[in-house]
Amino acid sequence: MDIKHLNKIQDLFDESVKNNKVAGLNCVVFQNGKETGYWEAGFADIENKKKFSRDTICRLFSMSKPVTAVAAMILVEEGKLDLGEELGFYLPEFWGVKVCKNGEVENSSRNILIQDLMNMTSGYTYGAFWDGACKGEFDTSALINELNDDVANHKFNISTMEVARRLSKIPLSFEPGTNYSYGLSADIMGAVIEKVSGMKYSDFLNKKIFEPLKMNDTAFYVPKEKQNRFAMSYDRKESEGKYELNLFTAPNLGISGDMLQPPSFESGGAGLCSTINDYLKFAAMLVNYGELDGVRILQRKTVEYLSNAKLNNRLQECFDRNMEHFAGYTYANFMRVALNPGSCRAITEKGEFGWDGWLGPYVSIDLKNQLVIVMMMQRCGAGTNDITRKMKNIVYSSL
Repeated sequence: MDIKHLNKIQDLFDESVKNNKVAGLNCVVFQNGKETGYWEAGFADIENKKKFSRDTICRLFSMSKPVTAVAAMILVEEGKLDLGEELGFYLPEFWGVKVCKNGEVENSSRNILIQDLMNMTSGYTYGAFWDGACKGEFDTSALINELNDDVANHKFNISTMEVARRLSKIPLSFEPGTNYSYGLSADIMGAVIEKVSGMKYSDFLNKKIFEPLKMNDTAFYVPKEKQNRFAMSYDRKESEGKYELNLFTAPNLGISGDMLQPPSFESGGAGLCSTINDYLKFAAMLVNYGELDGVRILQRKTVEYLSNAKLNNRLQECFDRNMEHFAGYTYANFMRVALNPGSCRAITEKGEFGWDGWLGPYVSIDLKNQLVIVMMMQRCGAGTNDITRKMKNIVYSSL
């Protein structure tokens, strides 16, 4: 790897902070079993001048989903979870789900499969984003608003299993397995894992993933003694090419702004926080085919499956329409997978997989090149953004 070229990441980060594109961020590149480089810039807390650093704790939001995928695959390996089984077999509330069709609510023609959850083809969404949305999407938005109010008022009355139960009563946006829509499927999977394992979801993750990998700063909340390392979130406004950052403290998707208390709703889709060091351990385990420092989390063939999985041709067309910014990718097991690298909007390798989060954290796992990229930032609505793509282009053009 061309280290001199790789160091252009620092220039990119410094410029991004200088122009108020982001308050602060960091990135680590790991290849062939060792760290190749680390870069950081800006602030985790602008007001208090706390720099973004390796031990900064960040909200992962949807970068929680790869962790939920690994948790599910652990149970698949143990013969306790079947991707082809109907969801109702594990959570009986989901037998006989309803679906929205042509403005009416009807019985679904088939039940949701576990694989429908893993591939976001279940029919559950993240709510209503336009006036013409169906009833189920408005009902989902109402549930999300209730979750936000619950944590904003520090009540924490709604559990992981209760969220799944409530969702089972909401009509789907489409027949399971007929369309792709990003949504609350991973949150239902958290409840499935609780039911199958007989453990609270956080306890399962601690026992099976976090403690074995020594991910000591990864959890569903940030205790008081660690709050001084917790990054602030910022909303960005643009006007005539100039950017302004404002502190954002409101809850989102049932995740509290301060994450100070252990939640009742442990969101498999959005609830975790972590550091770049911790998440690197998780990603390094995957790029090493399920093992890190003598600790095996998944078997080799399972990791290969994660890198090779894809939607069928009909569902791929749906994904391409709904997730145009992920051109060149397919989707499976709560993660993107590079299918046609030449169509992707950043340089990558076929089979590269990972995901991002609402505030901009990002992970890329490339088995062929034995390469991991992890980036952290805390900017509202960031997802995979221009900084991410530029950073990734620098990394891949350094190979």
